[in-house]
Amino acid sequence: MNKLKHYIKEIISTLIIITILSNIVSYYRSNDLNKETLPLKNISLKNEPIMVHFWATWCPVCKVEAPNIQKVSQDYRVLTIASQSGKNKDIIKYLKENNLSFDFINDEDSTYAKKFNITVFPTTLIYDKNKNLIFSEVGYTSTLGLYLRMWWASL
Repeated sequence: MNKLKHYIKEIISTLIIITILSNIVSYYRSNDLNKETLPLKNISLKNEPIMVHFWATWCPVCKVEAPNIQKVSQDYRVLTIASQSGKNKDIIKYLKENNLSFDFINDEDSTYAKKFNITVFPTTLIYDKNKNLIFSEVGYTSTLGLYLRMWWASL
């Protein structure tokens, strides 16, 4: 029984350290992001926040995070931007194969990625109802983390 407690403590400690380190890395990487108001002129917000999620079909972390994005997209406004992922048919095939149905913009030539200064995938940006950037995350984000950020953006 003491060994089990020891292992549980070690696992929890390791998870805490990994979480802290990943947040430090995310913060460091997010310094270069475009911090202006939402630079997409054709997006109208109806008194609601929006999540803008950059991903790619070739990105393994994006694939792991995709179910989190799918879940949040059922309750909040989410715009995903598939960068350097081929033609629309390639992205649609990828979404179907992975049981995903969120909306996407095909950023085949990285126009949007450049506009937002995105260099790492996945990157998630959350804007409030006034199109102000209030959260950015570079790398994996949990479903709970995304929900909490979207809830905060709704206040």
